[in-house]
Amino acid sequence: MVDFTLSMTGSQHQLLRQHLFPGDGQEAVAIALCGRRAGARRHRLLVKSLHLVPHEACTERSPVTVAWPTDIMVPWLQEADRRGLSVVKIHSHPRDYLQFSAQDDRSDAALFPCIADWVSADVPHASVVMLSDGRMFGRAFNSDRAFDPLVSVTVVGDSLLIWHADEFEAEPAQALPAFTKRHAQAFGEATTRRLGRLSAAVIGASGTGSIVIEQLMRLGIGRLVVVDDDVVKDINLNRILNATSKDADARRLKVEVIGDAIEAVGLGTIVERYPHNLKDRRTIHAVAECDVLFGCVDTAEGRFVANLLSAFYSLPYIDVGVALDADDTGAITQVCGYIHYLQPDLSSLISRGAVSMEDVRAEGLRRQNREFYETQRRAGYIRNVDEDRPAVISVNMVLAGMAVNELLARLHDFRDEPNRDYGVIGVSISQVMFYPEAESGTPCKITARHVGRGDVEPLLDQPELSKVAS
Repeated sequence: MVDFTLSMTGSQHQLLRQHLFPGDGQEAVAIALCGRRAGARRHRLLVKSLHLVPHEACTERSPVTVAWPTDIMVPWLQEADRRGLSVVKIHSHPRDYLQFSAQDDRSDAALFPCIADWVSADVPHASVVMLSDGRMFGRAFNSDRAFDPLVSVTVVGDSLLIWHADEFEAEPAQALPAFTKRHAQAFGEATTRRLGRLSAAVIGASGTGSIVIEQLMRLGIGRLVVVDDDVVKDINLNRILNATSKDADARRLKVEVIGDAIEAVGLGTIVERYPHNLKDRRTIHAVAECDVLFGCVDTAEGRFVANLLSAFYSLPYIDVGVALDADDTGAITQVCGYIHYLQPDLSSLISRGAVSMEDVRAEGLRRQNREFYETQRRAGYIRNVDEDRPAVISVNMVLAGMAVNELLARLHDFRDEPNRDYGVIGVSISQVMFYPEAESGTPCKITARHVGRGDVEPLLDQPELSKVAS
């Protein structure tokens, strides 16, 4: 059975809340057009655009009902049909009624068959309710013309908000696993339960990635998608957790070493192993079914693709970067790093200056055609791509810990200052200083325009990821 979910950005959620709760105590309504990640296990609806039904255009608004002339939806339905988008009706419950009302049932039973007839693509649609505190729940209208509950609704903003359908029910929750007791004392049962339901993709399973994975597993995360196409080598043994000299001798895949270790610990985390470069269709589809994305690679191309993926699929992206400069004599010039928290429709690694498109193109060329890359580099058309950097496990531990704490801060909001003040956290270990930078709020011209597009062809608008190319 496929689980249906809905995801949107913090900006979209804020706009919806302002419209649906204008302060008059009456219901209001909006329509969202959504792209999708149509997975076999999980079908994610991704808000691409919002269309607010004007309050004055409604034929009826009361504390328990809202009605509007459906012809106002015609241009939106035409766009949905043209682009194969899902249509989501979102309305408010000013009295915070925690389920669909009888009036909602009648309205949806009349509306959604018409929407399905309008949109020729065989795609799910959905009806969603927002409560006065911003919480949301809903149901999907599937291809069998029946309703299934939305398993969860997620908002990717300054905080990461996730509401599961059963949180609105009165049934008592199951007891938490015993191993979570100590961190549940710090973060509470609600956050600990969300971690247990969370799925995270970690791109890169080496110096910082293996440490991020270890922490997530011991926090009780529900599912991990681990992506790395490399094997364990002797040179890696100074920093990859759970890797042994036997693994290096056998040149075992990093994802296999780490996956086996997770299963051996036996805390219940499900692990999926993808021994591929991120520019792989199966891998991108698997990552896109997750709730959060960690980037633990030091290549510009890998970081760019991850950032692009987070926009297309409305995922929060936590990027880990380590900079350790030293010469062969042991003279260290700097030991520092950065944690970036990236929202799908705001600034990106490119607009922040952390990744240059010149380096992205150079690394892509080196990966696809090493000989031509060397010719272009010698001719001065591209600059050298550094392949061999210093790496120290104690430095990686600091940055990996900060990355996982960033996820916890976005889920639990424990900081003294607002999360918006921490779009980037720079740390200088050599100076023993932290340098936080606020999220600028300015959308990246390259990535933000792709928010919520989901599965398109070619995938991520990258010709290399087209069905023909694969």
